[in-house]
Amino acid sequence: MPHTETAAQIAAYLLESQAVRLRPEQPFRWSSGWNSPIYCDNRVTLSYPHIRTFIKKALAQVVQEHFGGVQAIAGVATAGIAQGALVADLLDLPYLYVRPEPKSHGMGNQIEGKLEKGQRIVLIEDLVSTGGSSLKAAKAVQEAGGEVIGMAAIFTYGFGQADANFAAANIPTVCLSHYNALLETAAQQGYISKDAIATLEEWRQSPETWGK
Repeated sequence: MPHTETAAQIAAYLLESQAVRLRPEQPFRWSSGWNSPIYCDNRVTLSYPHIRTFIKKALAQVVQEHFGGVQAIAGVATAGIAQGALVADLLDLPYLYVRPEPKSHGMGNQIEGKLEKGQRIVLIEDLVSTGGSSLKAAKAVQEAGGEVIGMAAIFTYGFGQADANFAAANIPTVCLSHYNALLETAAQQGYISKDAIATLEEWRQSPETWGK
């Protein structure tokens, strides 16, 4: 896990850029059907050069420190595509990205870019919730002959389900920041009241039933 200072700084940047929005009084609805007091879209950080650069360097550091022998970077579509390209460029590594499904036209590719057999790949994600989309991308890389040695992401909600899913797939995952760091930073900087923190903590314990 990255340093506590990094987790707090990333959380502050996500709040500053409004990549993360906290709205316990008017919950969002996720595509899964869950009601949520938080919405995270880390693509927004790409519009802020100082934030984009900090995240790029932090992700690259994670790759170097945790995933020795990496031979290529793969972005997980769609939000991980740009982040992955930035990291691959900084590390001077080959780059590819993974679609959720094969294209229905042309070459029918699911993986865009050149993947060598046996190539040691690190996936880059913007956000980890249950881990489903990340693991789907990992499976596509593995079926194409690549070796997924790990994944680095900007932010995780910290759901136990995700931890279990990655452990079962034997894919080590390192996230720059996490839900607890976000709540602490949001409270310190006045984005939410202390009363709202209890609501946000309740949601994380049972997101599938919260607000119903």
